[in-house]
Amino acid sequence: MKQKYIKLAVTQTEALCKIPSPSGFTKLATDYLIKECKLMGFNPSSSRKNSVLVNIGGEGNPVVLAAHVDTLGAMVRAIKSNGRLRLTKIGGYPENNIEAENCIIHTRSGKEYSATIQLENPAVHVNKEIGKIERSDKNVEVVIDEKVSNKKEVEKLGISAGDFISFDPRTILTKSGFIKSRHLDDKASAGILLSLAKLIADKELDLNRKVYLLFTTYEEVGHGGASGIPDDIEEMISVDMGAVGDDLETDEHKVSICAKDSGGPYDYDVTTKLIELAKKNKLNYAVDIYPHYGSDVEATLRAGYDIKHALIGPGVSASHGYERTHQEGIENTLKLLVAYLENDK
Repeated sequence: MKQKYIKLAVTQTEALCKIPSPSGFTKLATDYLIKECKLMGFNPSSSRKNSVLVNIGGEGNPVVLAAHVDTLGAMVRAIKSNGRLRLTKIGGYPENNIEAENCIIHTRSGKEYSATIQLENPAVHVNKEIGKIERSDKNVEVVIDEKVSNKKEVEKLGISAGDFISFDPRTILTKSGFIKSRHLDDKASAGILLSLAKLIADKELDLNRKVYLLFTTYEEVGHGGASGIPDDIEEMISVDMGAVGDDLETDEHKVSICAKDSGGPYDYDVTTKLIELAKKNKLNYAVDIYPHYGSDVEATLRAGYDIKHALIGPGVSASHGYERTHQEGIENTLKLLVAYLENDK
């Protein structure tokens, strides 16, 4: 595989990470995906839930490769009497993972305001119990970067309950090839699928079957893959982050092949074939069990689709926090997908 496609996957990952897209507020990201796919010569379509579906070619035995572009985030729950905001979380994470993070408030009228998420009374020089306090939505608040000190002043800005809050991704690519950012779950995989599409557009890959790409928008809240699936599919592979930690073998340099997660085991035949291809192509890979994890394809199965299913993705550390992967993990994932879809020469 030419190095430019690996670089493209990294570049697209960086670009996507910088686009705000918490679950339910994903139009900026899906507009970007549609634009990129059209530039490659494809004809993407949008579902009512704003998922993006792209037929990238091939014939017979249809398969969907799915990644999600929705991310963790928050929403304004209430405006406090002191002009600060109480938030409600979108997706699952501890409040500790967003404390002291910069963020943007997106109002329904299209205005944006910068802010910071802080613990109440956050100064160490004032609050000596700061390290012992359990964080929750009752004491972690949003401090708006405007001169406001009461509820009425905040309301005059056009901010209200139900406005979305996105977190500063702080995306960095190091000289050593690491990518550090929020939202690598799952924008690293979306970047990989865009690079795969480019391989097809450039006629660098001859597909052995019909292939759809699906970019979903509600995965972090559990129903991303429940709809928008083509009726003719026989198989679906979620391309999502590989969990790193505890007794797992996956790290940021590997493609992770998940055999089982909290939703149960993945299809035996598809998973076995992926493992065999990883071995045959001498990829850096791991097979693991994710104890606290659910994927888009499981939402598809629960919606009643009778399909084979699997889950792979680049290893991502510190999931649902400030995450990290490596371009080698992206490369190994892209190469495994190519091997799975490539006609035998």
